[in-house]
Amino acid sequence: ERRERKRKLSKEMAEKATRELEKMQLKEKADEKYKEWLEKKRAEEAEKKKKEKEKEKEREAELQEKRTRSEKVFKEWLQNARNKPQPPLNGYGFPHGRSTGLY
Repeated sequence: ERRERKRKLSKEMAEKATRELEKMQLKEKADEKYKEWLEKKRAEEAEKKKKEKEKEKEREAELQEKRTRSEKVFKEWLQNARNKPQPPLNGYGFPHGRSTGLY
């Protein structure tokens, strides 16, 4: 009976140790997978930020180009406006609320 009890106890201890070992291995595996997932997420986030920065730079460059073109066009218009002849004072219009031109 003692031997039977000892054998049973040792068997239980062995099973418990096996379960603990499996539990530890499972936990290590889960930790490893979590670390891999976390690294992947961080890499994706870094790539996303990099792409956003590139897009922002492109937008800024386009905006700067647009400003430059607008400035150039405005300067050309201003130059042309100075060179245009002034309209006659008694042309078609409504000075003092009356029409002065011919129909």
